[in-house]
Amino acid sequence: MDQTSGTSQGLWGRWRAMMLWKQIFIALGAGIVIGVILNQTGNEAAATAIKPVGTIFINAIKMLIVPLIFVSLVTGMTSMHDMTKMGRIGLKTVALYLGTTAVAITIGLALGVIFQPGAGLDMTASAAAEAQEAPTLVETITGLVPTNPIAASADGNVLQIIVFAIFFGLAINLSGEKGRPVRDFFEALSEVIYKLTAIIIAFAPYGVFALMVWVAGTYGLDLLLPLGTVIGAVYLGCAIHALLVYGGLVKFGAGLNPVRFFQGVLEPQMVAFTSTSSSGTLPVTMTAVQKNLGASKGVSSFVLPLGATINMDGTALYQGVCALFVAQAFGVDLGMGDYITIILTATLASIGTAGVPGAGLIMLSLVLTSVGLPLEGVAIIAGIDRILDMARTALNVTGDSAVTVVVAKSEGELDVEAYDTPHVMDAPKLSEAIS
Repeated sequence: MDQTSGTSQGLWGRWRAMMLWKQIFIALGAGIVIGVILNQTGNEAAATAIKPVGTIFINAIKMLIVPLIFVSLVTGMTSMHDMTKMGRIGLKTVALYLGTTAVAITIGLALGVIFQPGAGLDMTASAAAEAQEAPTLVETITGLVPTNPIAASADGNVLQIIVFAIFFGLAINLSGEKGRPVRDFFEALSEVIYKLTAIIIAFAPYGVFALMVWVAGTYGLDLLLPLGTVIGAVYLGCAIHALLVYGGLVKFGAGLNPVRFFQGVLEPQMVAFTSTSSSGTLPVTMTAVQKNLGASKGVSSFVLPLGATINMDGTALYQGVCALFVAQAFGVDLGMGDYITIILTATLASIGTAGVPGAGLIMLSLVLTSVGLPLEGVAIIAGIDRILDMARTALNVTGDSAVTVVVAKSEGELDVEAYDTPHVMDAPKLSEAIS
């Protein structure tokens, strides 16, 4: 064996021994650097050529969404035989999600006032954007119950899948001993799904690298710099919300070390950042919350799928910054009543637009319309929406994990010893995942 070959094997060995979050972090950074270089040298085609690798990874993650949500929710329901406890967990979860969403939009508005991202800009020549309609309250409620669960699964209608899974799990519980074989089947099936998840997660660094090369190579610096204040305000707001709100929630709401929490959610944060899909990141989030943070399978299987659908803190924060950006660019003065209207609209819209494709821009249209701001601003924001979506999705996933930890701790369903262990997931090796 020559020296070059030995060195290569040594580097590969060190790479394989590295923890998963380190692999993803290195892949993310390398992807950004290479992507920017390709963009600046006019090789955008090369950045696009590598995108299929990331697309395959995202498709594999999305492949897990429907079976993972359904199976995990059913097993979560069957593990909670106390109906009172089940209702209590549901109320806590929804209350925490809505409360943190309201705080997020408030932070976004505050940063919009401080940074003045739209000051001095002229957007009057922008192409007009048509208002997009979100489902009404009645449509949202009636649309929760699927007429055909198989069709809901095929269409990826997550809310309908959640509702059917909850009722299905409840029915298994009420069936008593006759329902035990079905319960055992789903518990075994959940283990199979988790093993499949481990196999796919092993390829995360390579998918993340390909996606970041494509994003940085496509957008480059030309688009990012002119709207850098908006991007910077959204990213800063997401960091503030994560550290103060979620960190405070974990510290004072559950009495736990917030540093350990952020260590434990590094993998789902990075996958969410590159994939821009809370539902697509769900397999990684569920593994991290259970293994790294010690949340029980019952609580996490209920809280996380619900959060991936209705928890939109990152999107709400983005609404606040963008609403102020549009108001300032068009010279519209907003009063305190307008700020309150924006907060209420964005908070309620986070549920009304749950599961709707393009929910971020739909919510922005609703927020702008609620206070009479021009919808032309949506066309400008749409140009950098992918960049903003990366930060807000990472924040959404962090919020899902924080609420899960707090709810699990309040219900005595958190392994505190596992939580306090300072580690994150080891890089899953394909050979180990298969064995």
